Amino acid sequence: MTKIVVDGTEVEVPPEYTLLQACEAAGAEIPRFCFHERLSIAGNCRMCLVELKGAPKPVASCAWGVRDCRPGPNGEPPTVLTKSPLVKKAREGVMEFLLINHPLDCPICDQGGECDLQDQAMAYGVDTSRFHENKRAVHDKYIGPLVKTSMNRCIHCTRCIRFVAEVAGVPDLGATGRGEDMEITTYLEHAMGSELQANVADLCPVGALTHKPQAFNVRPWELAKTPSVDVMDAVGSNIRIDSRGKEVMRVLPRVNEDINEEWISDKTRQHVDGLRLQRLDRPFVRENGRLRPASWNEAFAAIAARVKGTDPSRIGAIAGDLAGVEEMFALKLLMESLGSKNIDCRQDGSVLSPAHGRGSYLFNPTIAGIDDADSILIIGANPRLEASIINQRIRKRWRTSPLPIALIGPKVDLTYPYEYLGAGPDTLVELVGGRHSFNQALSKAERPLIVVGAGATSRADGAAILAAVAQLASAIGAVKEGWNGLAILHNAAARVGGLDLGFVPGEGGLAAPAMASGGVDVLFNLGADEIDIAPGAFVIYQGTHGDRGAHRADVILPGAAYSEKSATFVNTEGRVQMTNRAVFPPGDAREDWAILRALSDVLGKRLPFDSLAVLRRTLYAQHPHLARIEEIAPADGGSVLKYLSALGGWPGRDPFAPAIRDFYLTNPIARASRVMAECSALLGAPSALQAAE
Repeated sequence: MTKIVVDGTEVEVPPEYTLLQACEAAGAEIPRFCFHERLSIAGNCRMCLVELKGAPKPVASCAWGVRDCRPGPNGEPPTVLTKSPLVKKAREGVMEFLLINHPLDCPICDQGGECDLQDQAMAYGVDTSRFHENKRAVHDKYIGPLVKTSMNRCIHCTRCIRFVAEVAGVPDLGATGRGEDMEITTYLEHAMGSELQANVADLCPVGALTHKPQAFNVRPWELAKTPSVDVMDAVGSNIRIDSRGKEVMRVLPRVNEDINEEWISDKTRQHVDGLRLQRLDRPFVRENGRLRPASWNEAFAAIAARVKGTDPSRIGAIAGDLAGVEEMFALKLLMESLGSKNIDCRQDGSVLSPAHGRGSYLFNPTIAGIDDADSILIIGANPRLEASIINQRIRKRWRTSPLPIALIGPKVDLTYPYEYLGAGPDTLVELVGGRHSFNQALSKAERPLIVVGAGATSRADGAAILAAVAQLASAIGAVKEGWNGLAILHNAAARVGGLDLGFVPGEGGLAAPAMASGGVDVLFNLGADEIDIAPGAFVIYQGTHGDRGAHRADVILPGAAYSEKSATFVNTEGRVQMTNRAVFPPGDAREDWAILRALSDVLGKRLPFDSLAVLRRTLYAQHPHLARIEEIAPADGGSVLKYLSALGGWPGRDPFAPAIRDFYLTNPIARASRVMAECSALLGAPSALQAAE
């Protein structure tokens, strides 16, 4: 540790700290525009100037290291002043320069009220300017449907450039020209290709880059802010839902160092219009081949008439990818009371099961644990599309210290270099047998990480592939004391929660594909829109949007979206999280657990709860780990490997297929969004993000 005196306060900080970090550790406030904790240092805005005793002029604190400071003449610690007259004058001068060309757009700028330049001009600037020349004019650039440009406002902090090059790994933005003629551009004015691109608007300290879908719609002080959790994938990114009245207006990231740091994917951020489009806001009943609006009593009566005349073995339930733990638990209790064992939350046909142990379906090393891995093998997954934040975390690990990364599956652009081993299970068999060149990199690693995606676990030979993966993990020491490197990558927010509940077929029960292909006569569809249901069965669809499931339904029960209810979700690493209600469901729509509770009365199988609190009390009694919000219940890795290895079987020879073909249209909310449709059309389907074969 190194001693340094900041404004008379002596502190000890690591020598690798910058002066800016040291000053903040001492409690001093340092203004900045170009500096960001998660980006490389640029040192080009000069707003962070401080006075360093002994230096001939003010120094940029973001680019000056503590270890570079000289002690005093008698060995005293270096002294830094952040409030001296020299510093005050320097900052006023810098602010005056920054405002030379900045337009007076504050009344119409979407950044107004959240603008770093506004705040710092107020705190560190002066009320006059000595410059009277004409302001420069810069043409606005087209960089895609998600980010709006007003480049007259740009102060050349280069945060956006550094983000797309370093974090996103798709260096679409750059600078041309010098001095006053410098411009930020995509060169040919094409749309940016990263699935994290909208984060640049959050990083922009002025109004040069703003969110295009929300342009001129709202002011920040009009919004109610609700902390919540993202359900567009299984990462569980922490988000904040901003609403006005009964509408969700925008979604922003919340900082969580263990999950998403402070980034979110474009789908997470801009699916907002899908929450209010194509919504189901009243029950429907199919008569003479057509759906007609009905009352709740009519819908329940139609269901009861059909259920009461059906053998329990011919009744089934499938839970969708956006279902919360509470409604799945209520549906499971209802199916048990009806005497049916035909339940499944794996509409993609995955072989993952709680019978193999909880560690067999979790991202066991955790998302933050990626930072500790020293070799990575990806099997049947495209993290860039299936879990963009996890892919960014892998890239961050690679940038910190390059490590061997290999891929088995479709050849794709993952934003970091990797060794392509092959397209199918044959390569995995070679690795298990120790006959592949990449075995050496895995064996040398102290903390090898094996990422297995839905492209591997949703096949007919998925059990054999899991067995082979377990054998490989045992052989290379991927699971041992202090490290569990077996990582199952999910792409559905509800999947881990459903597996934790045991929402899988009982003994002799049917799995989702069998139920959907005609194995049951009555099918409860809890928002399962990614599976085709064959004609014949009587389908009760309980969901939020007029998507595939609603088109096939005989009775529609309108439910609540994740932003309209308090619900529990378990992310891919097993972390229990909870959404909060930001707005109320539209029309006659209700929370899903309440619908199932009311339906159980009509069916004569009353569920044992009348409120969400009582439901959760029952849930926590049966599954105690779900009560530990923001915690991960550890899994026993060693026994899981033994169990999986015993599955046996021989993998087929077909190459792994991608689990997601269009990043932007993976669920009913996203498919209802016009913004997501525009992004999808721009990139083409299958998504251009998968190009590189």
